[in-house]
Amino acid sequence: MLELPEVLSRVRELNENIVGKMVKSVIPPSSPHKFCWFNGEVESYNDILTGKKVIAVNNVGIFVEIVFSDEKRLCYNDGVNLRLLTPGEKRPSKYQLIIDFEDGCALIFTVAMYGGIICHNGDYDNDYYISGKKSISIIGDEFSYQYFKNILSSVKPSLSLKAFLATEQRFVGLGNGVLQDILFEARLRPRHKISELSEEDIKNIFNSIKSVLLDMTEHGGRDTEKDIFGSPGRYKTKLSKNTYKNGCSICGSEITKESYLGGTVYYCPKCQI
Repeated sequence: MLELPEVLSRVRELNENIVGKMVKSVIPPSSPHKFCWFNGEVESYNDILTGKKVIAVNNVGIFVEIVFSDEKRLCYNDGVNLRLLTPGEKRPSKYQLIIDFEDGCALIFTVAMYGGIICHNGDYDNDYYISGKKSISIIGDEFSYQYFKNILSSVKPSLSLKAFLATEQRFVGLGNGVLQDILFEARLRPRHKISELSEEDIKNIFNSIKSVLLDMTEHGGRDTEKDIFGSPGRYKTKLSKNTYKNGCSICGSEITKESYLGGTVYYCPKCQI
C-alpha cells in the first residue's frame, strides 16, 4: 500500500521515465471493479488526455499526480498499482486503466482491493487531496521537533502511539506500514500511551520518523511494495509480513503479531516497551 516513501519513489521514477511522452490513447477497464473510483465516466478519459504531453509528476500528500499539458491532471492513491510497460511487453488481461503513449510504452493501472484513479483540472474535491495540498512533508525541514511536539500536545494523552501517528492524517503519508519500523527504531510499542512518554521517548519517535522515512525513500520504498517496473523496493523492512517470522534482529526474540486499530502490528516484546 502506498505510503510516503512509495509515493515519493513513484514520483521520482515517473519523472525519470514518462515526462515528455505524448498520450496516444486511454483504454477503460477490461473488467469493472466496484471499489475502483473515477471522476465522472472513465470513458471520457480518452477524449480528455489523448494528444496531451506529460509535463511533470508530483506528489499531493498521499496521491501521485501526473500533470499533462493544458493543465489536465490524473492522480491515484493508496490501493492502485502502477506498471510502466515497454513497447511489445505483455499486458495483463485485467486492468482498471491503460494510458498508451505514442512511443509504444504504456502505463497500466490495476486495483486489488480499492483505489481511485482521478482525472481532473486541479479542482479535485476530496478531503485527502485537499489536506495533502496544505500539508508539510514529514521528511522536510518544516517538520521540526517543535512542530511535532505541538501536535502531540494537542491530542488526548490516552491515545496510543499508533492512533496518534497513523490515524486522522496528522502526519500525511505515515501509515500503519511504515509505522512498524519507526516504532521499532524508537523502541516503543504501537499500544504505548502518549501519557507514558518521556521527553527522551518523544525525541526518539521524532528522530525515527525522519530517519526511517528518509531511508525508505532513498531506497525506492519498502521491500513489501513494487516500483513501476515490478521490482520490490530496496529498503529491507525490519518488521513486516516479510520478516516477522525471523525473530527480532536485535535480540532474537519471537516477534509479536497482533490486529490493532484496523491493521496488523508487529513488535519485539523485549526491545520495545
